[in-house]
Amino acid sequence: MTAFAAADGAAEGLSWTWEMRGVNGRGLDLRLRLPEGLGALEQPLRAALSKALKRGNVTLTLKLARSASGAGGQLDADALASVLAALTEIEVQAADRGLHLAPTHAAAVLSQRGVWDVADATALPDHGQLLSEAEALIESFAAMRHAEGEALANVMDAQLARIAELTDAAAETATVRSAAQGTRLKTQVAALLEASDVVDEARLAQELATLAVKADVTEEIDRLRAHIAAARALVAGGGPVGRKLDFLMQEFNREANTLCSKSGDAALTAIGLDLKLTIDQMREQVQNVE
Repeated sequence: MTAFAAADGAAEGLSWTWEMRGVNGRGLDLRLRLPEGLGALEQPLRAALSKALKRGNVTLTLKLARSASGAGGQLDADALASVLAALTEIEVQAADRGLHLAPTHAAAVLSQRGVWDVADATALPDHGQLLSEAEALIESFAAMRHAEGEALANVMDAQLARIAELTDAAAETATVRSAAQGTRLKTQVAALLEASDVVDEARLAQELATLAVKADVTEEIDRLRAHIAAARALVAGGGPVGRKLDFLMQEFNREANTLCSKSGDAALTAIGLDLKLTIDQMREQVQNVE
């Protein structure tokens, strides 16, 4: 289920931004992107996310910035001397090999680790404050998912109503078809008995019973209605029901396929195909459910 949440925070000389994004996923895949020095937050953040969410690919990002007032620093003479000595040695080695290096700028030298110590470089936001903000962010994210879930539930309720309507139509059509097939079979059997004196009536009755069983879709109709009731209960109950609904969609599709294969009637086949289409549309929506 897709969702997004963001929040900002600040302290003396520091500012930061939280971003949380989620997309559909079969399981719960958490990705945390934290600034250097804040790795200790990963475990409690994962625990909080796992408690609040059960499904989806979720990325939580914390971006940290230092304000201009906190951007001062000082030169480390020893580190600078080491870097300059290394540069000199590199130039000598390059000259011995006939290589000409581009000039080195002061900014490149200052960018080397340890040469320029940023004032309060080790200062980081309070972990407790960050975790408190993260909890509020997760709540906001979960609320957005909940709102999307309510809209999705309305869509699936309409799709289940359509499946129920088609199931009832299939039951009515199957009844009409059975009556027509019964009349046709009686006519065919009478013609067969009249045309031959060697028909084994017991074997004929057995074959007719087999045909009737193969053509009977009562069980498929009953199972479809049971699946509709189960799906409605899951949608109404809320919570992380995505996996259960996904399984039910497979069962829906299985019954619709069997209905089509056993129909032997154009009208019933058309209803079965409409069922398959609606079930497929609902199955796509179920992939968005937590």
